[in-house]
Amino acid sequence: MTDEMTTTLADQAPPPVRDWPALDLDGTEFDPFLADLMREGPLTRIRLPHGEGWAWLATRYDDVKMITNDPRFGRAEVTKRQVTRMAPHFKPRPGSLAFADQPDHNRLRKAVAGAFTVGAMKRLRPRAQEMLDGLVDGVVQDGPPADLIERVLEPFPINLVSEVMGVPAADREQVHAWTRQIISTSGGAEAADRAKNGMYAWITETIRGGGSGGDDVYSLLAAAVGRGEISETEAVGLAGPLQIGGEAVTHNCGQMLYLLLTRPELMEGVRNRPEVRDAALDELLRYIPHRSSVGLARIALEDVELRGQRIAAGDAVYVSYLAANRDPEVFPEPDRIDLDRAPNPHLAFGNGSHYCTGAVLARLQTELLIGTLLDRLPGLRLAVPADQVVWRRKTMIRGPQTLPCAW
Repeated sequence: MTDEMTTTLADQAPPPVRDWPALDLDGTEFDPFLADLMREGPLTRIRLPHGEGWAWLATRYDDVKMITNDPRFGRAEVTKRQVTRMAPHFKPRPGSLAFADQPDHNRLRKAVAGAFTVGAMKRLRPRAQEMLDGLVDGVVQDGPPADLIERVLEPFPINLVSEVMGVPAADREQVHAWTRQIISTSGGAEAADRAKNGMYAWITETIRGGGSGGDDVYSLLAAAVGRGEISETEAVGLAGPLQIGGEAVTHNCGQMLYLLLTRPELMEGVRNRPEVRDAALDELLRYIPHRSSVGLARIALEDVELRGQRIAAGDAVYVSYLAANRDPEVFPEPDRIDLDRAPNPHLAFGNGSHYCTGAVLARLQTELLIGTLLDRLPGLRLAVPADQVVWRRKTMIRGPQTLPCAW
């Protein structure tokens, strides 16, 4: 009897390792390479441009939910290895929520959770609207055309995040300059590193200073350090990604607006039916290709059998939320934008313990941005042909670099 015939189901030959190139895609086109992988099977193997070795990739909705909720797949282990990855540099900081497993993850998250509750966001809403109105007032006053990224979509999340974090007014300009440099695709790694070092040094001083004593993030972190619940290093590692976190909102809303501006039937549906606006935003969040390739890996902490494959202890595993959001088993006609889609259990903010900490804040900003721009700029349209909109390059998070509009 040949070896092949005696193999158990879980020892079937693993799929080939496929090299996933770093693609610079225009518009909201779905990554053709990811689409190929989805067709090849629920579990494939990939090699990315940086790091070492290969990793499993799960693309089906149910598998993505299972892996992201299963303690047999951990993040902390990733920090000790050079797992195959999209990013050229990999320097996780201690305290980073993204790489924490339980029970550390809950201990760290608890320190900042109070600043991001639904209640806290309700209280923030009037102030957020006021900040946004100020930016849109300036655009209306100057008249068309205007680059909505530069004038509204970038400054609004940066300003609002500073409010939630508790950045003192005197330091905001400097913090915003660092943020822009860190998320920018120009200036290269060196300039981004300088900005990161500057920002992390400032964060350390702010936490040491105790914050304002209010319920903003820096005050909550300082208090948690004072009570010995988290270390100062952990507090700094927690704060950094939150301070930079508005970036996703800028680019997600840029993609959503681009879709509305290039598909008149969508624009009409969202503009003329305010009652479906929330559902429409969920459908746009499900549909937009938020990122290039995949995010952060997990490591299998023991052997796991999935879809007839044996994922061995120590193997790196990626999930694709983008692919899960296009799973036809869960979303009929997944490549169509259906503003009335219900139910819509999309995974745009992730799943499991690593569900986006700032999801309620991101959702609030998205609602306000899209709603306010559509309501206050009647007849909103692109000021250039759609194919002349410039898209971000060599970047993890996709979106238009500029969005010149008239109204």
